[in-house]
This record gives sequence, C-alpha cells and structure tokens, in this order.
Amino acid sequence: MLAKVLIKRRFEKGKAKEVLALLNEFRAGAMNRKGYVSGHTLVAADDPQTLLVISTWQSLEDWLAWKTGRTRKSFEAMMEIYQEGPTELEEYILQTPSPE
Repeated sequence: MLAKVLIKRRFEKGKAKEVLALLNEFRAGAMNRKGYVSGHTLVAADDPQTLLVISTWQSLEDWLAWKTGRTRKSFEAMMEIYQEGPTELEEYILQTPSPE
C-alpha cells in the first residue's frame, strides 16, 4: 500500500542556496532506497522560507526503513543547522474508502 510523507520545514532567511543543495542531496539519497517512488518540493506561496516535501513510497515499511536509517539521520542533522524550529512530519497511507 502506497505511503505519502509530508515534511514541512521553515528555514532561516538568506539560506536558500544551501538548503536547496541539501534537499537535492537528500532526495538523491532517498532515490536509491528500496520503495522510493517520487518526491516533490513545494514553497509556501505566502512564505518562501517554508518548504513542504511530499514523498511517495511503495509502503510505509519502506519509508520507515529510510526514516530510521543512518544516512537520513545524517541528512536531517545537516538540514537542522538552517532551520527555524522543528521539522513537522506526517505519514499517510493511500487507502480507498470502503462503501458504507
């Protein structure tokens, strides 16, 4: 069952170049992981310092393996240097509603 992960971060002003470079590395690392399907980075229309990354995984288990792995934790530590506040993370499973 597909999993969608929403990761929201707010970054310090003037750090766009560093942050986007790290996000590209982050995504490249994820792309090599079992179960990675796709990822998109969105910039808040009313606040360019706020980014939302939406990634899709073949299963929640695949995502959790990446989430808890050493490589991702290393990337996360590098991102936190530029962040204002904590990372917000939400995990969803794609499910077809059953008829009532």
